[in-house]
Amino acid sequence: MHLAAPAIILAVRAHGEHGAVVRGLTPDHGVQAGYVRGGRSRALRPVLQPANMVLGEWRARTEDQLPALTVELVHSRAPLHAEPLPAAALEWLTALTGAALPEGQPYPQIHAALAAMLDAVEAAPAARGWAGAMARYELLLLGQLGFGLDLDRCVVTGSGADIAFVSPKSGGAVSRAAAVGYEDRLLPLPAFLRKGGEPDWADVFAGLAITGRFLARNVLVDRRADALAARERLVDRLKRAVA
Repeated sequence: MHLAAPAIILAVRAHGEHGAVVRGLTPDHGVQAGYVRGGRSRALRPVLQPANMVLGEWRARTEDQLPALTVELVHSRAPLHAEPLPAAALEWLTALTGAALPEGQPYPQIHAALAAMLDAVEAAPAARGWAGAMARYELLLLGQLGFGLDLDRCVVTGSGADIAFVSPKSGGAVSRAAAVGYEDRLLPLPAFLRKGGEPDWADVFAGLAITGRFLARNVLVDRRADALAARERLVDRLKRAVA
């Protein structure tokens, strides 16, 4: 096995005294794991930071063997890890992607969207420019993994008009008319999740409430649920930042 590809680092785990197991998301080969010799050294620690862009080369004698991985830094986002809000965003985005995606399966749309999200966080550390996009990224990931939400037509009437809510059970959209009397049992659906545009903060948090519910129910289950702690920290920081 020999693969050379650009990758976004998703996770780094210490292995042995000096090495590290690194998982990276490549454009055409999905998540790839590899052992980096000396990955905990002073020279490599700044390179092996989640959200950094690297050029990786994976080599293994058999398909069952954990490949040896060498990396060359392409773009560092290490300075953002010193800023609380951007650091929380990078932690969540990489933790979510690393926990949700199976290894070795290509998800080019997710790779492109994650790269764009990381660029947005880097360009606007204050979050106004990327908080809504993060909800859309979570929605994309749900869809790519087979848990997409049907937000185009009301599950009760079949109409695409005046969609205003989401069923927390089915994930289907509900129109304002069909929701009468049941509003407190449904999740408000902000328009930007369906049509794009720039949401206000109330809509951002409404969107995150929807995607967070279905990520926790359908994707981040069992041992992968640990990743949700990173999301809780980020949402808490966002709420404090706009209070």
